[in-house]
Amino acid sequence: MGLFNAINQWRESRYDNHVEKMRGLDKCPDCRGRGMQYYAGHEYMFLDDDAYHCASCEGSGLFSVWESNQIE
Repeated sequence: MGLFNAINQWRESRYDNHVEKMRGLDKCPDCRGRGMQYYAGHEYMFLDDDAYHCASCEGSGLFSVWESNQIE
C-alpha cells in the first residue's frame, strides 16, 4: 500500500503544479486554454459540435471560468 499511496501523492502534486501553472497563464487546465477537447478516436464516430467544446470552461479557455465551475 505504501507504493500505491506514493504514486497517488505524486499524481496529485503533479496535477496541483499543472493547475498553478495554468492559473498564472489564465488558461483552463483541462483543455490548456484551447476551449475544446481533442478526441483521438480509432474508429469513425458521429459527434455534434458541442461534443468538442470543453465542458470545464464552457469553451472559453479561461481559468476564471474553470475555477467557478469546480465543485468543492
